[in-house]
Amino acid sequence: MSKEKDIRLVQFGSHVRGIRKGLGLSQDYVATNSNLTKSNVSEIERGNRNLAFTTLLELAKGLGIHPKKLLEYNIDSNRE
Repeated sequence: MSKEKDIRLVQFGSHVRGIRKGLGLSQDYVATNSNLTKSNVSEIERGNRNLAFTTLLELAKGLGIHPKKLLEYNIDSNRE
């Protein structure tokens, strides 16, 4: 049986990908500048990973942004 992705993780991942691409950064760059692997970054962006607070901080570090920017997006609460 296939487990459906949590839409909130998918939305967050899409937001992270948008930030990264907007900054012109690769997943490799983000991984190199944080304590994450490229695989971690990819899993987050695809909504396949429910991340810990420390991972959120490392992601912000790798992107070179303040952690609060990662949480500044609208959650589509109408989608389940």
